[in-house]
Amino acid sequence: MKNTLTLVSRALVVAIAVSTIGAATAQATVLFPRKTDAAVPAAGKTSALSAADKKFIMAAAKGGMMEVEMGQMASEKAQSPEVKKIGKMMVTDHTTANSELMAIAKARGVALNEKPAMGAWKSDKEYLAMMAKDHQKDLAEFQNEAQNGNDPELKKFASKTSAVIQRHLERVKGVQGKMKS
Repeated sequence: MKNTLTLVSRALVVAIAVSTIGAATAQATVLFPRKTDAAVPAAGKTSALSAADKKFIMAAAKGGMMEVEMGQMASEKAQSPEVKKIGKMMVTDHTTANSELMAIAKARGVALNEKPAMGAWKSDKEYLAMMAKDHQKDLAEFQNEAQNGNDPELKKFASKTSAVIQRHLERVKGVQGKMKS
């Protein structure tokens, strides 16, 4: 009888402890809610992009690949050592930016074309004029995405890359100024 009473009392103590822990856990969950799968995307899941964000990715990827291709041509075919340096800078910086953008696009399920069709090399001055015009347009688009985009990672990329584009634009204009004089 004593063993049965001891066994029953132990079971009762365990039941009380379990119910107390369960109540404490429930209260803690109310006070400190856990992140659910809905709040934290699982690895491999893509987030929905707005049409404007997707359009930005497509345009930025196309432009970035063109910058690399034209930069390679400039570094090989330009007459001016300054233009060759700009070409190399474009290849280096835009290759880095393209890699970042492609990773974001892949994570969001956006398929990108691998290479745009390129034209033939004409002259140092024409290359610089094209780079100045293109970087002015790109700077406005990247700044707009950084301010008005919906995807936080894409906005951060656009903001960071805007500084690179601004630096490129200043460098191109500086060399253009030297070539005019």
